[in-house]
Amino acid sequence: MMEKIITCTVCPQGCRMTVTGEELHVSGVTGNKCPRGAEYAQSEFVCPVRTATSSVRVEGGVRPLVSVRSSRPIPAARMAELVELLRGIRLEAPVAMHQVVFENLWNSGVGVVTTAEVAKRRSPQTTGC
Repeated sequence: MMEKIITCTVCPQGCRMTVTGEELHVSGVTGNKCPRGAEYAQSEFVCPVRTATSSVRVEGGVRPLVSVRSSRPIPAARMAELVELLRGIRLEAPVAMHQVVFENLWNSGVGVVTTAEVAKRRSPQTTGC
């Protein structure tokens, strides 16, 4: 039997809960002040997930990077893998808000979208003589 202390992030109370179980089976949760906390603790124990946030490079833009996020939480264990995928992405300016970077990440139905706009860099004006 394994025990894990989890701090809930579902609401501002931040309950510290103790979850007991083995791998994919939760046998008990204590310390939660609401049912949502118990659900969160069970999910965290079995398969923790996070909404991914990062940035990708922009070519020809007024800024070199644009922020991105996953459309839904992904398994925390795959976060480093996603960051490595994003490292190789180059978007061409202009970049729109909510522009799709990945539509169906790992065939999971999770997308990755931009969270900001990046305008195209203007080429310098030259004056003729």
